[in-house]
Amino acid sequence: MTDRRSALTPEALTMVDTIARAGSFAAAARELGKVPSALTYSVRQLEEALDVLLFDRSTRQARLTAAGSELLSEGRRLLQQMEAVANRVRRVATGWETQLTVMVDNIIAPSAIFELMEAFYALRVEPVRQHAGSGLGDDATPPTRLQLRQGVLSGSWESLVTGQADLAIGVAVEPTSTGEIQCESLGELRLVLAMAPHHALAHEPEPISQATLARHRVVAIADSALRMTPITVNILPGQDVLTLPSMAAKVEALLRGLGCGTLPEALARRHVEAGRLVVKQTDLPRRPGVLHYAWRGGSPPGHALAWWLAQLKSPVTRRALLEQYAGLVL
Repeated sequence: MTDRRSALTPEALTMVDTIARAGSFAAAARELGKVPSALTYSVRQLEEALDVLLFDRSTRQARLTAAGSELLSEGRRLLQQMEAVANRVRRVATGWETQLTVMVDNIIAPSAIFELMEAFYALRVEPVRQHAGSGLGDDATPPTRLQLRQGVLSGSWESLVTGQADLAIGVAVEPTSTGEIQCESLGELRLVLAMAPHHALAHEPEPISQATLARHRVVAIADSALRMTPITVNILPGQDVLTLPSMAAKVEALLRGLGCGTLPEALARRHVEAGRLVVKQTDLPRRPGVLHYAWRGGSPPGHALAWWLAQLKSPVTRRALLEQYAGLVL
């Protein structure tokens, strides 16, 4: 009998995956470039090696048995792990990460983030000629895949702490540099209280008192933290709250007069100039809204993370992330 470990090759696992996805041996054979009889023989060899039946052959469809389903599930996980090992080796060889996950807080100006992504993809990478099969051709773009995620308040920091992100931009909580995580100030974000011109607060004399504010609904964005304790900002005790999932939804609610709420001054300015929103002063104590960016440190960063960190050191880039809402459909 064939040794079980020898039978569980990447090719064998891929074969089972393809048959299950294609729905029949014939369709899988065409996809794999084999004749159906050869594919059937390979499956039987695998079944004999494992001493189980992987497919129910009582119908024309290739249906997995319970054992086959388990092999498929575990096999996919093994294939992903193999791919991760190969990617790790590639990063060591080239210095570029296979993937860079960037968590951007919902309050950051998205147009500035897209400009950074455009600049990243415009980079030209020198080929690594001494490493055959590195996947980098002449005059290639960076091999790193970017994954952009959005967070709110504690959720942005949580993604970094839990290892779900490599870089977090716009961290609102007060971060602490450790051996694993490094952080820098992004700058101060000025927030203003805004509401629609037909909202009741738009006609109140300034500064609006906390007691008056508390009688009106406030529009807020939900903290995206799942494990850490969510935090709230500029919500008074007992105040009615309309909680929404994004900055775009918050602006829409304010434009419709569904409540009042704080916005970045640069974002509110566009709507104030167009007559769609009104900004009012309050007697609330002004708290400096300092935002940060943070990244997972420890070892020297890969080329992709190093490039992003270099951009974030620029005062022009930092200001754009806090103010460049032009062109944003909000």
